Order: sequence, then structure tokens, then C-alpha cells
Amino acid sequence: MPRSSVMIIDDDDSIGTAVSVRLSAAGYQTTYAQSGRAALELLTGDAALPDAIVLDVRMPDLDGFEVCARLRDHPRTRHIPVIFLTANTASPQRRAAMAALGDAVLSKPYDGRKLLQTLEALAARGTPSGK
Repeated sequence: MPRSSVMIIDDDDSIGTAVSVRLSAAGYQTTYAQSGRAALELLTGDAALPDAIVLDVRMPDLDGFEVCARLRDHPRTRHIPVIFLTANTASPQRRAAMAALGDAVLSKPYDGRKLLQTLEALAARGTPSGK
């Protein structure tokens, strides 16, 4: 039985697949969107909502910041925890910006154990208060 559901949003198929395989092996049900626009269409439509989202920052159509901002503005999706997964966490300002929108920030290449720990911590914390 799945622990919970996670949507992975990343324009790089190899990363999206790797994250999906890792989470599925740990008992999570996963869905994958290859772009910010595709994810928003699913999430703001009639599809079942995930319990959490793993979101790439650098994508060609809409970057992760814009996707997350739109999720936070939509009443249907504003409560879903967002974990940013990015190769660029070098500057404290960038990290602060990601933390202001999302619930966690993890670096690429990602550590599978850290991702699982982060998902578990978010689940234990419960639904965010409309961040």
C-alpha cells in the first residue's frame, strides 16, 4: 500500500525517472510532469492531488519559482508541500528565495535518503498553514 503520493516536476527525464524509481521503491505513489505548464494543468484541473511535490527550479517553459508561486496562489493547491530540487543553491539569497516559496530545498545531485527524510518530515509536520 502506498505511503502517500508525490508529483515530480522536472524537464530532465533521467532525473524525473530516477526520483520516481527511488520514491516508488520506498512505497510512494508517483506521478511525473515534464514541464511546469503540464504540472499546473494537472494540479489545477480535476486530477487527484499529490501529498507533496518535488520541483526542479530550472525548466524551459516556467521555472520552479513561477510554478510554486502559482501553486501557492491557487486555492486547490496552496496547501501542498513543495520540495525544490536544484543544482544551484550556492547563494544564500537564492536559498532564502526558495525557502520562502517552498517547504524544503535539496541540492542536485540529490541524496535519495535525504529526499525520503524530507518527505517524512513534511508528512509528520502535517499540512502547511497556507504558505
